[in-house]
Amino acid sequence: MNELNGDLAFLPLGGTGEIGMNLNLYRCDGTWLAVDCGIGFGGSETPEAEILMPDPVFIAERRKNLIGLVITHAHEDHLGAVAHLWPQLRCPVYATPFAAAVLRRKLGEAQLLGQVPLHVIPTNGSFTLGPYDLQFLQMTHSVPEAQALVLRTAYGTVLHSGDWKLDPNPLVGPPTNLDAFAELGREGVLALVCDSTNAMVEGESGSEADVRRSMATLIRSISGRVAVTCFASNVARVESIAMAAEAAGRSVVVVGRSLRNLEVAARECGYLSDVPDFLSEQDAEDIPDDNLLMIVTGSQGEPRSALSRIANDTHQNISLGEGDTVVYSSRMIPGNERAVMAVQDNLVKRGVRVLTDRDHSVHVSGHAARDEIRRIYGLVKPRYAVPVHGEWRHLSAHAELAREEGVTPILLEDGDILNLAPGRVEVVDSAPTGRLALDGNRILPMNGGVLAARRKMLFNGMVLASLVVDASGRVVGKPMLSAPGLFDGDDAESIRVNGAFVAGLAEIPASVRQDEDNFRDAVKTTLRRALGRKLQKRPLVDVHLMRV
Repeated sequence: MNELNGDLAFLPLGGTGEIGMNLNLYRCDGTWLAVDCGIGFGGSETPEAEILMPDPVFIAERRKNLIGLVITHAHEDHLGAVAHLWPQLRCPVYATPFAAAVLRRKLGEAQLLGQVPLHVIPTNGSFTLGPYDLQFLQMTHSVPEAQALVLRTAYGTVLHSGDWKLDPNPLVGPPTNLDAFAELGREGVLALVCDSTNAMVEGESGSEADVRRSMATLIRSISGRVAVTCFASNVARVESIAMAAEAAGRSVVVVGRSLRNLEVAARECGYLSDVPDFLSEQDAEDIPDDNLLMIVTGSQGEPRSALSRIANDTHQNISLGEGDTVVYSSRMIPGNERAVMAVQDNLVKRGVRVLTDRDHSVHVSGHAARDEIRRIYGLVKPRYAVPVHGEWRHLSAHAELAREEGVTPILLEDGDILNLAPGRVEVVDSAPTGRLALDGNRILPMNGGVLAARRKMLFNGMVLASLVVDASGRVVGKPMLSAPGLFDGDDAESIRVNGAFVAGLAEIPASVRQDEDNFRDAVKTTLRRALGRKLQKRPLVDVHLMRV
């Protein structure tokens, strides 16, 4: 594509067609602007990887024209990949005070804090980057300082919603400024790029104030140890839980690193000022059960989270059992159902009572439902709607709603390049996309050899043959087969495979045995034949060949 043309375009590299991993690009007059850079979590479809992120190769190759990365809010699926991917982007980063405080801790852990130009923009603030006149608009969401981003260009104005809802009483921060959106609508908006998470949910998403009242009533009614799990970034929810605990005469202990980090960032920015400092998990044993409330990470069943370890009785400081209660003040993110239910099942096995939003009003969504989306369309009156941030069924439902409101919807997949101006608004090109996995300290491509091999081993197992041969290629001693997860070394199937393998080795021609690579390939083929069809699997096979 000719990137020097004077035009305005939008390109999602992550977050369209799946929840999480948001990475959006805008192009104007050959200049690129990135909006958000988040992670997603592996589920049942990607058991070989726990943390996923979009592959930024397309924009990394154009980083000389990338003038900035703007963060709309401090959720992991919008800023969690910055510390991992910034070395490929090398651009200034712009965020509100709270998002910047969260990001500093992540950059510090990655030893990048002194390298990344991090610019703090006030909520509702305005700033200019190249051909973009940018303005933040305060939105209500389940994290402080969520912002919509207005992009004013010579070709028209685009509103990028970020994540949002219309909560008349959000408790932390002001409600969404509807007058500002009405003024934007009078000014004229070319396109609204909008969150689709709750586009299938009728009505409204509910208010945090309702949760605060319900939480206070619930906590007062419970005896024994109480643990509440929620999204760590939901400062209003954490504050409500802490206030409910205080009203019930309970001290608050925070369990989990992400909660502790978010508490530090929140207090640094002036939030949680009405609740006492939280105690550490080491203090829990010194507090009577009826006077203790723990806020615990792990609402999504993450295997290494505090709640998962408590449920498995492997946490070093916290244990729960008969007479204790765990309250889930969160929703299950699609794809996490099996993991969450496994944790809840383990808790119940230990005698713990588990309460969710099906039992009490302990959670409301941070995303707009259909009536709220309708209201924003009525105020902003965009010519075009671009649904993002959701699975395909959410995007389709959002598109239909936009059409009902008289707005032309355009559905995109990751990598689609949408021309917004001048001329016809349509997909004109595509960019390469992909997913990366965070594997320890490494970043690996999901379609690369390492994770492909891990995926194959996970479902089909692996067989390793070890054999010693002399200079002429004759086998010395007895070959050894190792097949953990497929069969035991002394069962009948293992004995059969070993016998067939040894017999097959004898049939390899002498000419093949002289060349190392050819011999190793022939041994692998022999091993595959020995495994045969009885296993009804195609395990990964490898050979350890030693010449003496």
